[in-house]
Amino acid sequence: MARINLDSNDYLGAKEAAVIWGKNEAYVRNSIRQSPKKWPKGSYRLFDNRQIVVTVEGMESATGEPDPRKNKTAAN
Repeated sequence: MARINLDSNDYLGAKEAAVIWGKNEAYVRNSIRQSPKKWPKGSYRLFDNRQIVVTVEGMESATGEPDPRKNKTAAN
């Protein structure tokens, strides 16, 4: 079984991801419900019907925008 590094910046809570991409806090939940095909298989997971964890790849696919944090890192 593959190990997941939870210290990685590749995994984000839904609200945190929405803020990073400049979206409203409900963006991820609404996007998954309304447009699930935008999300690659395995790019999000719902825990206890309350907390959604998403991957950067999923956010990039759903929004059509690259990770905004990469632009800040490249500028520094």
